[in-house]
Amino acid sequence: MTAPAMRDDAGAPGEGTRARGEPMREAAGRVSMRGIVKRHGTFTALHGIDLDIEPGEFFALLGPSGSGKTTTLRILAGLEPLNEGRVLLDGADVTFREPGERDVAMVFQSYALYPHMTVFDNIAFPLRMIATSPDAVERAVRDAATKVRIDHLLARRPGQLSGGQQQRCALARAIVRKPRLFLLDEPLSNLDAKLRLETRVELRKLQRSLGVTTVYVTHDQEEAMTIADRVAVFMEGRIVQVGRPQDIFTRPATAIVAAFIGSPPMNLLPADVRGGALHVAGVELPMTRSLGADGPVTLGVRPAALRIAPTGLPARVYLIEDLGDTTIVDLDVAGQVIKLRTDHRPQIREGEQVHVAFAGDACHLFERDSGLRRSV
Repeated sequence: MTAPAMRDDAGAPGEGTRARGEPMREAAGRVSMRGIVKRHGTFTALHGIDLDIEPGEFFALLGPSGSGKTTTLRILAGLEPLNEGRVLLDGADVTFREPGERDVAMVFQSYALYPHMTVFDNIAFPLRMIATSPDAVERAVRDAATKVRIDHLLARRPGQLSGGQQQRCALARAIVRKPRLFLLDEPLSNLDAKLRLETRVELRKLQRSLGVTTVYVTHDQEEAMTIADRVAVFMEGRIVQVGRPQDIFTRPATAIVAAFIGSPPMNLLPADVRGGALHVAGVELPMTRSLGADGPVTLGVRPAALRIAPTGLPARVYLIEDLGDTTIVDLDVAGQVIKLRTDHRPQIREGEQVHVAFAGDACHLFERDSGLRRSV
C-alpha cells in the first residue's frame, strides 16, 4: 500500500471536499478507529489502536515523543497509510480515501501558511479550491478571521505576523470551510509559555462555539488536562488509558500513566503489602483500607497529598523549590527523590532530617511486575 497523495498546494488535508451547498450532517464528526496497526519495516509504531470519539467532542491524544499519537492523527487525516485496521467517519469506511475526500481540516505544528500570500488569501485558499463565489469567500473569510481575532490583519503576509497570529491564521483557514472534523497537531508548541496559556483557553472557547469534533495531539499533559473533554494516553504505540481528565488523574490505570500525569507527577516508591499493612522504606504503615493480597507493589502518592509530620517515612530534605504561590520540596526517601507540594513555605532547611506522611485514601497501589492498578 502506498501513501495517499497530497498536493503541495493543499494547505491542510480535506481542503476542497464537500460540494458547495451540501448541508452539514447532523451530529457529524463521529470517529471510530478499529485495530489500527502501523509498521515501519520491522518497527511497529502502532499496536492495534481502538478509539471512539463522539460528535462535538474535544479529544486529546496525549503521550511522550514517539508514543504514536501523531501517527494516529495522520492516519485519521489520510496522510499516512496503515497496515491493518479500519477508519470510520460517521459510520462510513474511509480507510482508503484520499485526504481531500474525508471532509477534515488539519492545523500543523508549523502552521503551513503560504508566505507569498496575504492572510486573507491564506484563509480563502480552501474555498477557492472548490470554486466558491467571490462574495461567499469574502463573507466566510471575514467571519473566520473575526472568530480568531485577526480580522485587522487580513492584508498582511505571514512573515509580518507573530507566532500567535500565524497560529490564528492557520486556525481560521481550518474553520472557514466548516469541516466535520478538526485535527490539530501540537498547534501551540511554537508559542511562548504565556501565549500558550492564553491561546489554549481561546482555542477551547472557539471549539465550543463551533461545535466541531476536534482531535488534538500534544505531549503537554497540562494542556490536555485543561482543554479536553476526554484524553487517550499513548505509550509505546498503545493506548493505555482513555477517560475524562479528572478520572485519569484520580485513578491512573497503570504506574506509567501515574508517573506521566500531574505537575509534578505522582511519586512512585517500591513497597510491600504484608498482613494488611504497607511496608515502605523499612517502615510499616498501618492502613484502614483494604490493600489486597500480600506481595510486592508500587506505591503512588501525589505530591500534594504528602505532608511533613512527626512520624511517617524518614526523609532528608534534598532541595526546596520556592515557586511563589506554591513550594516544591524534594525529599530523599531511602535513596529515591520524591516531591512534596504545599501552598506555604514549610519551616525546614535543606539537609534536615524529617518525616513525611499521607492519608490512607491518598495512596495508589500498582502491581510491581505488570504496573497495573490494584482494584482495591
